[in-house]
Amino acid sequence: MSFNLLDSVSGLFSNDLVTKAASALGESETGIQKSLLGAVPSVLTGFLEKAGTSDGIQALLSLSRQASDSGVLSKLGDLFQSGGSSFSGLLGMAGSLFGDKLGNIGKLIANFSGIKESSAASLLSMVTPAALGKLGSHVFANNLSVKDVSSLLTDQKQNILSAIPSDFNLAGAFGVGNLSAIGAKLSALASGASSHHTHDSHVTQEETRKSSPLIPAFWAIGIFVALLYIFKSCGVDNTPHTAHTATQEKEHTEILPAEPVRESLKVKLPDGVELDAYKGGIEDNLVTYLNSTEPVSKEKWFDFDDLNFETGSAVITAASMKQVQNIAAILKAFPKVKIKIGGYTDNTGDSLSNVKLSQERADAVTAKLKEAGHGNQLSAAEGYGPTHFVAPNDTEANKKKNRRISINVKEK
Repeated sequence: MSFNLLDSVSGLFSNDLVTKAASALGESETGIQKSLLGAVPSVLTGFLEKAGTSDGIQALLSLSRQASDSGVLSKLGDLFQSGGSSFSGLLGMAGSLFGDKLGNIGKLIANFSGIKESSAASLLSMVTPAALGKLGSHVFANNLSVKDVSSLLTDQKQNILSAIPSDFNLAGAFGVGNLSAIGAKLSALASGASSHHTHDSHVTQEETRKSSPLIPAFWAIGIFVALLYIFKSCGVDNTPHTAHTATQEKEHTEILPAEPVRESLKVKLPDGVELDAYKGGIEDNLVTYLNSTEPVSKEKWFDFDDLNFETGSAVITAASMKQVQNIAAILKAFPKVKIKIGGYTDNTGDSLSNVKLSQERADAVTAKLKEAGHGNQLSAAEGYGPTHFVAPNDTEANKKKNRRISINVKEK
């Protein structure tokens, strides 16, 4: 019987596993089942896109080997227990696969299925290593070459894309006009592999130990490129308890651009209070918006620009309390206003830990505003984790922009 990647991956998520996922994420089983209808073809479409380049397919094979060797396929239930801690090294694979598209795809799944965006992000972080493990087990069990894998994905492209629900705009999340553009380079890559590698090496542990001297060198280069890709996407940890030495070294050696000099100004409130703030800062922008006739929108968020936490924790630094107090003053001056607090991280570390940390930080800001007497003006606090990026996660400076707390006005 021919191998069907879509059916093989979909078959991993039994009713029992759906129940465990629903319980772990605080969602309904119906919501999880519907989200999987979007998540599984999304992940496989990610395979098609990544396999469109030589470096990309090497990275895909490296990830699939890591997932397959981890034994995750025999312990999928563990992904939904204790935040997937036993497979914490795999939970960042969604970021490696999708890169900066991860947030858009998570939001798409949430809107499609009705689950929280944080749940969608967590689900993607669990579906991805499961799908990679299934691909890897087939590739290595059948001794498939790079050309074979390209051909396999090319043959199954239409089956994968046809499984995408009609009202699920995955093309938009991937930033293309049409899904036919996804994986368009696969056929060329497959034929190119055939013409350039007459004696194509196979993706097995045995052949990396023997064969001609050039083949181990070829695979060493491929694996090195893949590891660079993985470390770039997953090297930094937002979590309180995991150390990443390579990233810590980067943090000490990377020269960050100088912070621009900011213009100070006084923000005057309706009750006569004046706040010391910065031009274009959250106080300036938020008060301007509240004084305007612009309607509320769930898409309009205001980022704290002078709010920091102690490393890896939800403890607000003393220097940051001034801006929290300014927001409390704004709420006092606009008593009809109701807001939601959102927390975000960059895409490093595993998604579940990032979601947890972002929730704790959003809760910490909410708690301070409640202490100031504005509990009735706070509608909710939600940690979105590694989603809704405002900058590519390619430098430490940009990652810092993505690690933020924001305000959405629900009523004004």
